[in-house]
Amino acid sequence: MSNQQRKSRVLIGSPINQKPNILMKFLESLNQLEQRTVELSFLFYDDNEDIVASQLLQDFSAQHEDCHIEKPRTTLEDSQSGLSYHRSEITHFWNEQLIWKVADFKDQIIKFAMEGEYDYLFLVDSDILLHSPTIDHLVSTDRDIISAIFWTKWQPHATALPQVWMMDEYQQYEKRRGEHLTEEEIRGRHLLFLSKLRVPGTYEVGGLGACTLISNKALQAGVSFKEIPNLSFWGEDRHFCVRAAALGYPLFVDTYYPAYHIYREADLEGVEDYKRQNQLVTFPISSAPPTVKNRLTLSMVIKNEADRYLTETLREVREYIDAAVIIDDGSEDQSVEIVKDILRGIPLHLVQNDVSKFSNEIILRKQQWEETIKTDPQWILNLDADECFEKKFKYEVKRLMDDPNFDVYCFRLYDFWKEGYYRDDQYWSAHLTYRPFLVRYKENYAYKWKETPVHCGRFPANIFQLPTATSELRLKHYGWMRQVDREKKYTRYMLQDPGGKYGWPEQYRSILDDNPNLVKWEE
Repeated sequence: MSNQQRKSRVLIGSPINQKPNILMKFLESLNQLEQRTVELSFLFYDDNEDIVASQLLQDFSAQHEDCHIEKPRTTLEDSQSGLSYHRSEITHFWNEQLIWKVADFKDQIIKFAMEGEYDYLFLVDSDILLHSPTIDHLVSTDRDIISAIFWTKWQPHATALPQVWMMDEYQQYEKRRGEHLTEEEIRGRHLLFLSKLRVPGTYEVGGLGACTLISNKALQAGVSFKEIPNLSFWGEDRHFCVRAAALGYPLFVDTYYPAYHIYREADLEGVEDYKRQNQLVTFPISSAPPTVKNRLTLSMVIKNEADRYLTETLREVREYIDAAVIIDDGSEDQSVEIVKDILRGIPLHLVQNDVSKFSNEIILRKQQWEETIKTDPQWILNLDADECFEKKFKYEVKRLMDDPNFDVYCFRLYDFWKEGYYRDDQYWSAHLTYRPFLVRYKENYAYKWKETPVHCGRFPANIFQLPTATSELRLKHYGWMRQVDREKKYTRYMLQDPGGKYGWPEQYRSILDDNPNLVKWEE
């Protein structure tokens, strides 16, 4: 076999203190792993207190030529020193001694992998079941540190959460240092993080564990589970992740082949369903798209937009929309004429307010919503008159709407501060957050709004309870590009929300910064 065709040598390592009925399922899962591009070896640290579990490991080793078992210490010593491991149907019980004991096992496995010159080490907990293509697939991603995702109910009746996070100990949403977030914004970002991980893909994260492939390159660089003395984070995985990031190795999670976590014996009931999925499903499969074309309705509020960006925006969107609902909120210029001219030939529902409602945004947004749903829309694209998607959106939007698995799509919005440049600093980082702009209308859903005069949202606040996905298509916001517009917005926020009750006072004040940090836009 030529060097190009050589299979990658992967050591699967696991410290094991496990109940026999769960361990059996774990070992069966390892037996079923495909080895199309990899050659698997095994190293188990047998820390079992149950002789039946130890015998299961011996039986597995007898079936695999390259399987090594280490027996670190006696059960009696452990029970006397507080190193005995306990778990219940509620949770697992850990203490500092146990954590660093397991960390030492993992570092011994790392040492073994380096001495054996393995191409990769795959560290996996003994209560995890794997899809058969998992190792082959993770190696194919060409990432130095990457975990296969799994979801766990950490409490019996809680929502299942992934074993990966973005920051600190287990923060599952993005937040810039110094950034101020409301509780609602935190909930929204958390839901978006979870919904993103439900979509097959590979994503960068801040922390991971329990099911992780590590390249020889990263091992040689010094990644380990050894305690970082000046870090108070709980758990050896946090210390591993911080050290890896400090060494320059980003962390990734792959969601194409989710693993299954037998956290409690009750979770054994789901094993057969998971095994059937393993046999029948490789990548998530969507049902066939509907035969009837999904109609896209543009929903927009305008006011005195004639000399700004309305023309450019409407020329862009008319290439892919099927209908439009426009609320003119008391324009005194030629905005309405521009709408009628550019959208000629497209079904248009135009509502003109004699008196502007903009001073109380929730009233205006509710009107926009009610007028839009009167037209019996299928999909609603909610844009302001100074926003345009990047060019490829028109080619991709039909694919998004045809997927029956999602009702809400969220995108990143980039605040342009001058032609070709967007702002990027602690006060202006909208592009780090996914927000909803494209929603499938569901007639029988009970929509509820955030009842605030500013920052109420373009859509009802509870749309995140519907199946939600994120898209990497980007939205350009031109509303801050002109100095005169920035001054108007600053004045409006100071009048409507002088104390920052609904927003962030420091951000309001930063609108008039003389030298903000700008980044060049790449289309």
